[in-house]
Amino acid sequence: MTPEQLTHITKIIHNFTSLATAKYQKGQEEHGGDLWKKKGLIDQAIDEAIDQIVYLLTIKQQLQAKGIELGELDEK
Repeated sequence: MTPEQLTHITKIIHNFTSLATAKYQKGQEEHGGDLWKKKGLIDQAIDEAIDQIVYLLTIKQQLQAKGIELGELDEK
C-alpha cells in the first residue's frame, strides 16, 4: 500500500471506532440490556440495512440533481 492509502485506512478505522463506540453507548442508554441476548436482532438489522439504502439513494439523487460526481478516477 502507498503511504496515502495507509493514511486513508487509518483515518477510516479511527473514525469508525469513534462513531461505533458513541452509537453503541447511546443505544445502551436508550435501550439497555445486552445486545447479544436480544431477540429479533436479524429483523432490526434488515430494517437498518433498508434505511441505509434509502439514505444512499437519496444522497445519490441529490448529487445527480446538482450535477456532482464524486471522485476523480475511473474504476480499473
